[in-house]
Amino acid sequence: MPKGTKFSTVPLNWKEVFFTNCPMVSANNIDQELGWCKTDFKAIGVDYSYFRSRRENDWYPHYIHNLDNLIRFGGLYPPIHVQADIRRTRLLGATPTYEGGCMLVRAKDRIYKMSHLKGKRIGLSKSLNTLKADWWRITEHYGILNMLMLNDMSIEDVEIVEFPEADDWYTDPKMCGPVNSATEFYMGKVDHKHTLITRPLETALLEGKVDAIYTHSKTWQHLQEETGKIAAIEDLSRHPDWRLQANNEPAVITCSDVMAEQHPELVVTFLKAMIKVGRWANEHKHAAAVILDRQTYYRDVEDTYQCIKHIDMVPNLSPKNLAQIEIGKDFMLEHGYIQRDFDVQQWAAPEFLEKAGKELIEERWEKATAAKLPEATVVRLG
Repeated sequence: MPKGTKFSTVPLNWKEVFFTNCPMVSANNIDQELGWCKTDFKAIGVDYSYFRSRRENDWYPHYIHNLDNLIRFGGLYPPIHVQADIRRTRLLGATPTYEGGCMLVRAKDRIYKMSHLKGKRIGLSKSLNTLKADWWRITEHYGILNMLMLNDMSIEDVEIVEFPEADDWYTDPKMCGPVNSATEFYMGKVDHKHTLITRPLETALLEGKVDAIYTHSKTWQHLQEETGKIAAIEDLSRHPDWRLQANNEPAVITCSDVMAEQHPELVVTFLKAMIKVGRWANEHKHAAAVILDRQTYYRDVEDTYQCIKHIDMVPNLSPKNLAQIEIGKDFMLEHGYIQRDFDVQQWAAPEFLEKAGKELIEERWEKATAAKLPEATVVRLG
């Protein structure tokens, strides 16, 4: 934990489990409206709620995981920072998306490809908040370097212009009033699809302070291009190499080592719900898109559907997911965004997902047996 800093959190109570998530594609974001996880926790006598539903909690647990009874499902870079430099956690699952990022320029400029940026200015944000991972900057940095590399350029071919910002809203009463879900926060507090809080360099581009900026692909690109003032000249999602998409992704599930060791049943309960929600979402992609559209930055429901239709919504710890996480961790270490290295394979705790899957099969077997369904039906349900 950062020294010399007081963080406000509720007293630890293992009859409570808090969750936090990013506005990304995940079963957790879909479950905010389905409520299956809350139902499952209620069945074992545990209250499950969004961490910002309690006034005592500010926003920092989302970034530094200083609540033992918190489960996080969100972007990759903050939990890597936590595991490396703050405290031990467990990696429980991951959901990858393949969006990479786009390089944006002003539509009125005669810049149509990356080589046209030689000698020109590219914006790079810089958080002055040292308590949390500077995930905006890491995302931009990774995307810019990949785009330059793909076009036989290097960082020396362009001018990087930094834009420092206080990044200190995390205890601001206006932003920290209690809300019952991330959906309520994004739609009610910040008008997430239109606020520039989530697009910090867009103003600098439009004002001519830089010639190009990185944006996180489809999540913002379509909204930005619809203004008629911005155009994309490179899109990493169009490249077949999955390594280029490892930018604050996959979305990962993490919990504290304390929860994992002292209350594994809480971890398994959460993961069982994520598996069930993920399976439902895989079978009902359009319905899932309707829910996700209210939380994510895609243009509309159809745009959301197009971006999730090929995504497996059931979290997993596949070798490919772990390799993608390793890429993110190595980039952060190489460029000084974390101080300590760690082994991603040891961070991963697949036993919790395995137990969750096994218990779901057993529960379905019991229900099927009680209903006297044929054996073939039981196997299919599992």
